[in-house]
Amino acid sequence: MTTWSGSTELATTRRVAAFFDLDKTIIATSSAFAFGREFMNNGLITPAEALQLSLAKATYMVAGQSSEQMDATRDQLASMVAGWSVEQVRNIARDTMHHVVTPAIYAEARELIAFHHNAGHDVIIISASASQLVDPIAKELGIATVIATELEVADGHFTGDILFYCKGPAKAEAIAKVARDHNYDLAASYAYSDSATDIPMLEAVGNPVAVNPDRLMKKAALKNSWEIRTFKDPVPLFQMPSSREVSIGAGVVAAVTAVTVGGFWWAQRGRPGSA
Repeated sequence: MTTWSGSTELATTRRVAAFFDLDKTIIATSSAFAFGREFMNNGLITPAEALQLSLAKATYMVAGQSSEQMDATRDQLASMVAGWSVEQVRNIARDTMHHVVTPAIYAEARELIAFHHNAGHDVIIISASASQLVDPIAKELGIATVIATELEVADGHFTGDILFYCKGPAKAEAIAKVARDHNYDLAASYAYSDSATDIPMLEAVGNPVAVNPDRLMKKAALKNSWEIRTFKDPVPLFQMPSSREVSIGAGVVAAVTAVTVGGFWWAQRGRPGSA
């Protein structure tokens, strides 16, 4: 589509995009941890590993993750999936997302995505989670474009290596690239996220919005006069893992969570990076 520029040249109309982070922005959970029970039920992880994921999810919902904790999660999950069938993971995510993820989608996020679609904007999910987990969520929301962490695949199986880690400045770089490729006007575009690690992403557009911001994101939003929104439906309360999920009594889990979670994260910090 072209418009008359007022001279003898034609100028291509620039498009508007809306970039959405996923966890705690579109969904009231962690997409990286959400399928732990299903992976256990399909024999991909042990009950002990499922418990680790459940505890990590619980602390993430309460306190979020620092940049270092995100890196530790990246290394842990990349190591965990080494050797898994890509097709099996896709099938598990697709077949179980309606009872695992769909109930956690914020109604406010659905409405906002519909608003941007109706306005003719291109809606894009940009997430640090693996693309195989993000794709079915995007399909549920009618979103055609996903920018996410890409895991190396060989002979249909994950190798445990990471080709692209979609976090922090890498998100801003990906936004700049997709803007060049698709002629997006970033000054007129939107970005939504909760986490301070996504400050570069919000700085890349003219309409940044902090959604359910963590402490540092809220500080940046107030400093820069960014819009702040609170999504509450569903209310992002975490549930402790049940005995059916991890073969351990819920009372025992509640008792050990406080001392286990911190040790898990700090222990993971010493792992060598895979990116």
